[in-house]
Amino acid sequence: MKIKRQPFLSLILSADIPKLALTIGMIGSILTTMTGLTIPLLTREMVDGFSIESINTLLIMAMVAVFLLQAVIDGLSLYALTYVGQKIVAQLRKKIWFRLLRLPVRYFDEHTSGETVSRVVNDTGVLKDLISQHFPQFISGITSIIGAVTILFIMDWKMTLLMFIAVPISILFIAPLGSKMSKISRSLQDETASFTANVQQTLSEIRLMKASNAEKNEERKGLAGIEKLVLIGLKEGKIFSLIGPLMYLVVMVVIVIIIGYGGIRVADGTMSTGSLVAFLLYLFQIIYPITSFTLFFTQLQKAKGAADRIIGILDEEVEPGQSGKEMDITNQEIHVVDVSFSYSEEEPVLKNISFDVPPGSMIAFAGPSGGGKTTMFGLLERFYEPTSGKILIGDTLISELSVYAWRKQIGYVSQDSPMMAGTIRENLCYGLEDVGEINDDRLWEVVKMAYAGQFIKEFPNGLDTEVGERGVKLSGGQRQRIAIARAFLRDPKILMMDEATASLDSQSEGIVQQALARLMEGRTTFIIAHRLSTIVNADKIILIENGTITGAGTHQELVQSHPLYREFAEQQLA
Repeated sequence: MKIKRQPFLSLILSADIPKLALTIGMIGSILTTMTGLTIPLLTREMVDGFSIESINTLLIMAMVAVFLLQAVIDGLSLYALTYVGQKIVAQLRKKIWFRLLRLPVRYFDEHTSGETVSRVVNDTGVLKDLISQHFPQFISGITSIIGAVTILFIMDWKMTLLMFIAVPISILFIAPLGSKMSKISRSLQDETASFTANVQQTLSEIRLMKASNAEKNEERKGLAGIEKLVLIGLKEGKIFSLIGPLMYLVVMVVIVIIIGYGGIRVADGTMSTGSLVAFLLYLFQIIYPITSFTLFFTQLQKAKGAADRIIGILDEEVEPGQSGKEMDITNQEIHVVDVSFSYSEEEPVLKNISFDVPPGSMIAFAGPSGGGKTTMFGLLERFYEPTSGKILIGDTLISELSVYAWRKQIGYVSQDSPMMAGTIRENLCYGLEDVGEINDDRLWEVVKMAYAGQFIKEFPNGLDTEVGERGVKLSGGQRQRIAIARAFLRDPKILMMDEATASLDSQSEGIVQQALARLMEGRTTFIIAHRLSTIVNADKIILIENGTITGAGTHQELVQSHPLYREFAEQQLA
């Protein structure tokens, strides 16, 4: 298989390789190999001159010194190359991680989190193994072969030519097996990523799985993934089980031929016993690297596939971040002008949406599920960009503003109140730059404003209470009030609430509603709500059905003019 090296090399070189450590590691590896090449020559001298009476103490000391020197250099070389591999993989992981954090939401709509995690962890690990292990072995193997063959030609060119019978035989067997191995390795990487994605998804929704009695179903899915990995692993094992014995057979045949021919030469006096022993030792220094080359090229194919996937992430277009205008949006009117949006060309979600929002007003979106309300929120938060049309703050397109500055002035309270694993304090301050300047008095102030102070005080650790993964140690109402306190702490100019009380019991809803009413005071507020009781006092209610606005006005106006809204009102408010 032809290897496209340019993108692969570009990726590796972009990681700012520690050149000194790489140089030390490579030189050490080559020196280790070259030192090892002297051992057969010293062995020859010892064998040819061996007798109890004539033991050469100097020769023995020389061999011991060579072994010790080889061990020390090899140790330093391995550490230096491991350092290089770890540094490169760390830099690549940083690049991928920083890129992932700045990719638009659309990317994560199209890729599973498990697949993405596999790119960060597994694919970079493949590159590390190639750089720190397989590549140095390849270089030292080449050095060993060149050095050994050169010495053997000097020692006895006839025997050396005879030894080369093994080369075409080895290539004949290894080349097709190596090509097949590279394809199997790519399949194994892809299946591993898919299996990782399934495991991560199941474990992240463990409560849904258990509540749905879906253990058996997940067992079947997991078993299917495991069986696929087993089958591919067995295919890989078949190749190894063929390569190993074949190479062993070739090596043994060559050794037998060399010993037979060498024995004849020793018998007729044209070769010494020590030379034959040295010749066999050099033969092993040639055969072993040749067998390891198959693994190197297999790993190279794996690394190339990993690099392609990593480059795919690094080539993704990121959000503009802090580039763009800085603008205080206080007391600015919002204009949504003829906005349309679709996730794909075949599925238009919003069609020609237009409305104006005076500063400080409360705008509610209502209508059937799937009509496009949440998508409208996504456009306002700039998770997505409109397919057509425009959204302005004052006279400025929001697309001209810094995404960072825009979102910094928006507070968001959702239905599920997402939380990060950590403490209540960490979740309140999550994302804020000046965390060190926020003292406990300020934190207690905002939690009291969100009616969360009482239950937090009841925890033994107060603000330092651990909330668990996704806040599982707190109730829904407690999570909502902490989310509201987090919004208070940010003091946003625009507030967005996506069915913020939909999943709460009546008691919790009453407390949260009071906190939300306090939070909305003086702020431009957008609300998505299925319960009309939460939006009857909105300055404007916009009904969205099938991606289009079918009505807009106050509660009273819509009850009189809009049949669907009147039906909702009669069902819920009667």
